[in-house]
Amino acid sequence: MSQQTQSGAASGVPSIPTPETTAVLVIETAKQGVTAQQIMAIIPEEIRATVKLYLDGKIQQWYSRGDGKAALFMVNAKTEDEARAIMETLPLAKEELIDHEYIPVGPLMALRALMGPVAQQ
Repeated sequence: MSQQTQSGAASGVPSIPTPETTAVLVIETAKQGVTAQQIMAIIPEEIRATVKLYLDGKIQQWYSRGDGKAALFMVNAKTEDEARAIMETLPLAKEELIDHEYIPVGPLMALRALMGPVAQQ
């Protein structure tokens, strides 16, 4: 049992099970010292490779952060390692121009509580 689940049970608050990872959110930011010109020189190749991953079903969606300081990808992967293996095939990663943050995501488990006992099965 996880620390969070144990402490929730001890305090009388029902614990919510950890969701199964169904995708990994990947946030890409330029490494410190990397210029926009360095990024833009590789962007055409990066876009083609990203579209290929999308067409192959490996990337569900991708966005730019509102301030333009990051790209966000929803990657079809069950683990961070699987997502990392996919994202490291992209040109900007190969050139070591970007940093990645990997966040596993899954169904909003709190919704099970709203569904009642049937959803618990």
